[in-house]
Amino acid sequence: MSAPHAPISPNRLSPWSFVVRFGLVSMLADFVYEGARSITGPYLATFGASAALVGFLTGAGEAVALMFRMVTGPLSDRTGRHWALSIAGYAITIVSVPLLAVTTSLWPAAALVISERFGKAVRSPARDTMLAQASTATGRGKTFAVHEALDQSGALLGPLLVAATIAISGGYRLGFAVLAVPGIMALLTLIRLRRAAPTPAAYDPGHRALRETSTAPTRLPIRFWLYVAFTATSMTGFATFGVLAYHLQVRHVIAAELIPVTYAAAMGTAAVAALGSGWLYDRIGLRGLIIALPLSAVVPMLSFATAPILVWAGAVVWGGVLGIHESTLRAAVADIVPAHRRGTGYGIFTATYGLAWLAGSTVIGALYGHSLAAVTAFVIGTQVVALALFVPLAVARTAG
Repeated sequence: MSAPHAPISPNRLSPWSFVVRFGLVSMLADFVYEGARSITGPYLATFGASAALVGFLTGAGEAVALMFRMVTGPLSDRTGRHWALSIAGYAITIVSVPLLAVTTSLWPAAALVISERFGKAVRSPARDTMLAQASTATGRGKTFAVHEALDQSGALLGPLLVAATIAISGGYRLGFAVLAVPGIMALLTLIRLRRAAPTPAAYDPGHRALRETSTAPTRLPIRFWLYVAFTATSMTGFATFGVLAYHLQVRHVIAAELIPVTYAAAMGTAAVAALGSGWLYDRIGLRGLIIALPLSAVVPMLSFATAPILVWAGAVVWGGVLGIHESTLRAAVADIVPAHRRGTGYGIFTATYGLAWLAGSTVIGALYGHSLAAVTAFVIGTQVVALALFVPLAVARTAG
């Protein structure tokens, strides 16, 4: 008797082709919004915005990007319309950024800054869910590592393109306008990807069976909440680059024009670190994440120094930790959360991750005004607590 025929997949792409092409979409999108974010503050200032108002508006944008994921994550699970949410989210960003070039007053520009971040909230949980489905065949760590490496390459190139256009034109508007080109390319690539792989869930053979069975768990596992607590604690002691750049500017550690170059160096390191961390995760699991804790602890000792060689080293270490966080931490969520609840899991995880990062950076910024020793003590303390939360996670992984 002949063996039964395997079901024909509706996707015309292999899992790896799907991951790489989605990485190209994210690279082009990062080209757009990271390029825009590199000049958003100075651009709002041209309309008369104060430093406090710029901080409020950009902070509001980040809050929108984080908190709305608590809504869009469960929405992607309930509706299963991962592609629709992803395309809508990318389209909002891609339209919002070039429109900044034609704004003539502060509040329309502020609305576009916030709407760009709203697009991030709409697309991220659904996109990560589809990547998790493909990673069943390609490996969790490697999948999110390759995606993050491509993503960070856009974050590296976008600000450099904007800097070049400003040097040519002498203003900010051309910088926003030129970002329409990679934006259109991103949207076209995404639509073609949707046609070539309409059902990413087909990459995960166990997804449909788990979704349809009456015994499928409806609550997120306790281990997920412990993982969220570990991640949030670790991120509380990890400063944003804005805080590091502030130190470089006010202490005149390096020339002002070199500060964006340190950010580019950090982004390049993040891409390389993501690949290495993903490879390690697929071999030893969560235990590979432990390296991020001591690296985070040494960041303030380097990045808040006054010797240029140390702050350059700090930028590299900071970028390495970021690469681990934004690739392998996301990969682990797919292993911890049931397949049919991944949108919800990613929404909660990324919102908590981001809010903890913003809160921690606020504390670090406040402590910076008092003493660098206080900053160092706070960062080391958070990483020690994170390690205590990490131990049961690593032990459970080893036992499993």
